[in-house]
Amino acid sequence: MDLKKKILKDLAIDLSDEFDKNFQRKAFFTRKWPPRKHINRKGTLLMVTGKLRRSIRCTVGNDSVTWETSEPYAAVHNYGGIVYVKPHHRTIHRNGKAIRQQVKGYSYKMPRRQFIGDHPEMRKVADNVIQRNLQRAAQDLIRKLKQ
Repeated sequence: MDLKKKILKDLAIDLSDEFDKNFQRKAFFTRKWPPRKHINRKGTLLMVTGKLRRSIRCTVGNDSVTWETSEPYAAVHNYGGIVYVKPHHRTIHRNGKAIRQQVKGYSYKMPRRQFIGDHPEMRKVADNVIQRNLQRAAQDLIRKLKQ
């Protein structure tokens, strides 16, 4: 395996681990996520079901490493923004009866809770991976020359 491919594969592994740790830290490396307005007893921030965390996939290309997710709400959490909720009906249960209730459309501002992207800590991890691979390659070359 050539050096560039080895570096890209190691970058994918190490940075994927760091991005996954952001969910445990409830922060984007050192930047804490803003708290939620309403307490949800089902789970912590961005971890009610863990579906978003599990959906993140890494692809190693010829010259790049790319992370993606199939979850449509990932972008609004990662970048923040306005969320629009369409008017809809909701079924509620009262006294053993199901009542259909009309809900008006509304919007709200989702704060940025970044879990993946560029950060100085990410660059440090990348530098360490590159240095480690370059040192190994140099040691392998020295061994081959001595033989």
